[in-house]
Amino acid sequence: MIECILFDLDGTIVNTNELIISSFMHTLKENNLPPLTREQIIPYMGTTLHQQLSAFSGLEDTSALELSYRSYNYAHHDELIGSFPHVNETMEELAGRGIKLGIVTTKIRPTTIKALEMFDLLKYMETIVTVNDVVQPKPHAEPVLKAVSNLGVDPRRTLMVGDSPVDIQSAKAAGVRVAAVAWSLKGEDVLRKYEPDYIIHDMKDIFGIVDQGTMEP
Repeated sequence: MIECILFDLDGTIVNTNELIISSFMHTLKENNLPPLTREQIIPYMGTTLHQQLSAFSGLEDTSALELSYRSYNYAHHDELIGSFPHVNETMEELAGRGIKLGIVTTKIRPTTIKALEMFDLLKYMETIVTVNDVVQPKPHAEPVLKAVSNLGVDPRRTLMVGDSPVDIQSAKAAGVRVAAVAWSLKGEDVLRKYEPDYIIHDMKDIFGIVDQGTMEP
């Protein structure tokens, strides 16, 4: 039986897509760097901010860019993020079934908490693993393994839900099953290349996975 479900945050349970894309476009412009299109930005979403900014700028030291990004991102946070359908109802039902829930994200902790609080999701999360809490972020196994350890659950009875290839890779490396969300900006076809165990088209599809009753192959 599934006893734990871990969720990525951005693009999975909170719609921060436009906020993230706008923040990158602003950062590049403010720092006199060549602009990028949405299509150029989207494939990198899900990795750490440093990794994304380094890829976009060609710079190793991205500290100045990170300041620009975070300043804009925080200032426009509430106006540019939204919810995805059926997230809160699903969390309520899963928590009511006694399934442990947690967050595994490459975001920093302050903005992770801010987004969860904004959509009344924080109360469901029994552990939150951010980029501040690990040495090796996703796609490494460490973030997922840390969440599993924090909750004292069996990886084989754990499901990771995410919208990015790094979510799938981290889950597989940690020995947990993984469901990719079809509403990812990357597109279902891209995610299928990384061979998730499941593709869900609505958050409520998680119940079908849980109701299968076993996580054994």
